[in-house]
Amino acid sequence: MEYKAFEPDIQVNGQTVFSVIDGFGSFRRVAENLLVNAGVGTRDGLGMYRIALDGWYSQQAWLSTFQEIAKQVGQAVLYDIGVKIPANAKFPDWVVDVPSAVKSINFAYHMNHRKGGKVMFDPTTGKMLDGIGNYGFEHLPGQRVITSRCENPYPCSFDEGIVTAMARRFDPRARVHHEPGACRREGADYCVYRVELG
Repeated sequence: MEYKAFEPDIQVNGQTVFSVIDGFGSFRRVAENLLVNAGVGTRDGLGMYRIALDGWYSQQAWLSTFQEIAKQVGQAVLYDIGVKIPANAKFPDWVVDVPSAVKSINFAYHMNHRKGGKVMFDPTTGKMLDGIGNYGFEHLPGQRVITSRCENPYPCSFDEGIVTAMARRFDPRARVHHEPGACRREGADYCVYRVELG
């Protein structure tokens, strides 16, 4: 299920794509080349990578870039990219603690994608469009464990990085583990991450 867009007309915003570059660190040039080769961004006359932060790009092209990153550099970099996403993506303003942070991932995910020219989550109306999967959320009040079932086309390591960064934003001692069993890297439709609060 990794790397294959669920629908053909899905786009991701440039600000989120920029997170890939930010997450690459010393391999930045590799990321830029992969993105340009996939048609996500360009190089100017001086060879500098350019992307419109307010632009929209093919989700499938971006997913193909992730696949090449995994092949050329490895899964650890995908995790690092995921950790950087929360620093660059838009999130709802009601995010105030670990439970709301993990819950917000699905809303932010939809806010940073569009389908048929429409942003996939409107915070003013609460309307969310289908077509890209979800980041689940389950938390029983009073418990210090949250689970997130991720059923989307992004890589497992990338999602684990996102969930980890969002949890640690409010609890630096939070631990995130991939639950045993289903994993998209092994062909499953979803992965489940367990967040243990510190």
